[in-house]
Amino acid sequence: MAVGGDGSVRQRSRGCSCTKADFFPEESFSSWSAYGRALRSTGSRLADRLTARSLESTELHEVRARSGADMKRDLTWWDLVWFGVGAVIGAGIFVLTGQQARDAVGPAVVISYVVSGVSAMLSVFCYTEFAVEIPVAGGSFAYLRVELGDFMAFVAAGNILLEYCIGGAAVARAWTSYFATLLNHHPNDFRIHATSLSADYSRLDPIAVVVVALVCLFAVASTKGTSRFNYVLSIVHIAVILFIIVAGLTRADPRNMRDFMPYGVRGIFSASAVLFFAYIGFDAVSTMAEETRNPARDIPVGLVGAMTLTTALYCVLAVTLCLMQPYGDIDPDALFSVAFADRGMGWAKYVVAFGALKGMTTVLLVSAVGQARYLTHIARTHMMPPWLAQVHPRTGTPVNATVAMLVATAVIAFFTDLNILSNLLSISTLFIFSLVAVALLVRRYYVSGETTGADRNKLVACVTAIVASSIATATCWGLDVKGWVPYVVPVAAWFASTTCLWAFVPMARTPRLWGVPMVPWLPSASIAINVFLLGSIDAKSFMRFGIWTAALLVYYLFVGLHASYDTAKALAAESAAANKVEDNGA
Repeated sequence: MAVGGDGSVRQRSRGCSCTKADFFPEESFSSWSAYGRALRSTGSRLADRLTARSLESTELHEVRARSGADMKRDLTWWDLVWFGVGAVIGAGIFVLTGQQARDAVGPAVVISYVVSGVSAMLSVFCYTEFAVEIPVAGGSFAYLRVELGDFMAFVAAGNILLEYCIGGAAVARAWTSYFATLLNHHPNDFRIHATSLSADYSRLDPIAVVVVALVCLFAVASTKGTSRFNYVLSIVHIAVILFIIVAGLTRADPRNMRDFMPYGVRGIFSASAVLFFAYIGFDAVSTMAEETRNPARDIPVGLVGAMTLTTALYCVLAVTLCLMQPYGDIDPDALFSVAFADRGMGWAKYVVAFGALKGMTTVLLVSAVGQARYLTHIARTHMMPPWLAQVHPRTGTPVNATVAMLVATAVIAFFTDLNILSNLLSISTLFIFSLVAVALLVRRYYVSGETTGADRNKLVACVTAIVASSIATATCWGLDVKGWVPYVVPVAAWFASTTCLWAFVPMARTPRLWGVPMVPWLPSASIAINVFLLGSIDAKSFMRFGIWTAALLVYYLFVGLHASYDTAKALAAESAAANKVEDNGA
């Protein structure tokens, strides 16, 4: 789509081109003088976009049409279940479980997985309602545009892209670790040690880059073909997991579970915040709503089914690991392989390493599919260059977005240590999931033009109190405040604010096809637990998160704001002209 200076929105011809108009077609970038005028109008434009909310019909039709070609509706609930399983079960269970069990939580890692799983399931419900009601490739970015406006959607969008890049990079580096184990090597044997770089960035990983490149080729070829390949690999992966559970339990020693909580309750929640990484990926399934044959049936079954199966497997695997080995002896890089070797089953490490590689390959594959669809929809709004929104007419896949995201993923995977990636990823994801839960409350209780001013103000007050009380609880926990009073007060405030929303604000909308049960309690609980887990993440990760968010805002103020402003105004002018023609014809 091109945005002309006359306020028209022109559709590009189909096919993937690469010209200036594909990157900066907006009037604000037509010349340096035009850009200077745009910068001088930054304040007024920002004020406009802060409150601008997109319409569902706009996301479903006008925005979607900007890709030039349609994505193919080939997917069913069966595809989505296996996409969900393939997206989630990977580096988290096969790498982070060992790190957290040994250093942060002990055998109580199973409780950490339950806490993270509950948080993830609450977010799954919120995502599912949106994906059914607004079935577009934009996922949470599109949902936030509709309910919270352009600006909050952009802040979330940047963190979504960060989430996928560092998530894919983390899995790619874990892939190298298990590949080395399969060949009887230490993981760092296959990495290049650059002594001149910082310790956290000095282990260069060329194998991770090659793996990401191969995944890219699969992802751009065909979504349906990718799905078939994914669920074949996922079924094999489930078989390997069942082998680990059965074989591991035959070597179980209940004495290893005696010191169940060596790090106390704080260790459980600290590990939960990091292990949330193990559940990341299910949101990629929501981005495939545009390619699903029957979203109202397929998406709830696919998302909830995948998350239920995943949580159960994680908990059983965690218990199996801790029964096989004392938590202090767990190897953080190849936990199950070393555990089997220590219990006299050295041959089993090859089965484990093979299964881990299969699992991480499917995670990378589904991540590649999901991240490209996020970027495609973001680019459709021109917050990113619209060249990235082009869908190839032959494959029906967003080739440009896929390649761009995986190049960024490969660069990060080449340099960055897994511990840094997992903590930063958890912050971005928990932040986004909290925003989606807030957006669901807004969706249910506010409809523009119908909700009264008084009800709107009560909604704002209740949601603000829910978020503030959740932050207060998380802050107390993060600062290790002693005593029970500092926790009881904000928890009581959360309960009271949720009760007020339930009792005194009338619901303005009911879902057409599928809805989250127990509103507002379920989304409010999602906000509370996501924010609480944020309070368990280390300060350095928050500093990195702050730097990334600041960089996003700089890009938005100098590029994204002006591109999206021009696009929105051009689209509004075209719609007004079309309505005028219809009125004259009548």
